[in-house]
Amino acid sequence: MSEVAHVLDEPQQAVSLNTFSELSKGDPAPFWLFSGVCAIWGLEKAQTTLDLITVSENATFLLKINGENEGVVRVSQPGYVGGPDAVASEILWLNALHDVDGVSLINPVPTIRGTFVGTVRDRNEVGWTVISTKFVQGTVLEDLDNPAPYYTTIGSWAAKFHDHSRHWKQPRGFRRFNWDISNMVGPSPRWGRWEDADLSEGEHDVCEQALWKAMDVVMKTPRNPETWGLIHADLRPSNIIRDSDGALTVIDFDDAGYSWYLYDYASSLSFIEHMPYAPSLAQSWVSGYESVAGPFDGQQKEVMSALSMIRRLQMLGWTTNHREDALPKELATTQVSGTVECAHRYLEDSQWLLR
Repeated sequence: MSEVAHVLDEPQQAVSLNTFSELSKGDPAPFWLFSGVCAIWGLEKAQTTLDLITVSENATFLLKINGENEGVVRVSQPGYVGGPDAVASEILWLNALHDVDGVSLINPVPTIRGTFVGTVRDRNEVGWTVISTKFVQGTVLEDLDNPAPYYTTIGSWAAKFHDHSRHWKQPRGFRRFNWDISNMVGPSPRWGRWEDADLSEGEHDVCEQALWKAMDVVMKTPRNPETWGLIHADLRPSNIIRDSDGALTVIDFDDAGYSWYLYDYASSLSFIEHMPYAPSLAQSWVSGYESVAGPFDGQQKEVMSALSMIRRLQMLGWTTNHREDALPKELATTQVSGTVECAHRYLEDSQWLLR
């Protein structure tokens, strides 16, 4: 038996269903899910509520016991990341990262069987992979007027994650997907085609020019232990919580996978590259990273800038098949115009965010 299996309740994979599309934030979970979660974690139904937080690649629910916030339950879209084995691998890496000094991460909650990953079956007998993490009190950085003061910490933590990834011996059976160019912006990307967004012919051409300029840089970047490995891949404001004392906690490792390490820089600016404060965030991230890993050279800055442009187009593709309420309104309504702006600026100066 692989080490991955030891954190699984029921290792099997099923076909995706759009089960939660009709739910709005705050709606109670379907009864089959509520009952399954209570059974897996040994909760009394009369004392427990499970209400929707958001639907994206997965559905997340707020778990309350006797009216108190106790945890967050994530329900993985069947087959999205590769099934229960991949989710179990995510938890194994998350647990390993708790050994990194100076970082604060969410804590997975074991099931009554001592595993971390369970399966709940809906009325059609489709298996949904579920995990639960302890509730983190605080404010999501995305809700702050200016998250820039925290980006130095985010950059330094990314550097620590990367150092850990380079030296961590992965357990038998460990499996996560890749974030290579084809999965970002290829003919059949993981999240959707940016070309399907509402772009004029001229806007499409500008974006395509910027993409080819960026791909020319990234495709020449080697994949070796120094440049490529296991990363969080979504260290952005919506996945980091600040408590009342200003301390940060990283949440949501469901996009963790293999990519260029500098893709974590690109992902930290997801959806916000066009905002006036984005350059200050980028520069703070770089400052924090360099404080741990040493200074970037010019070629590394070209690579991270190219990955940022590709990520911007990747996330424009994401908007074509995700609910608009998955983003704050200001960002949801400016993704097309903002992407075109980023493409223009990248063509003029590839490192414009770092100036």
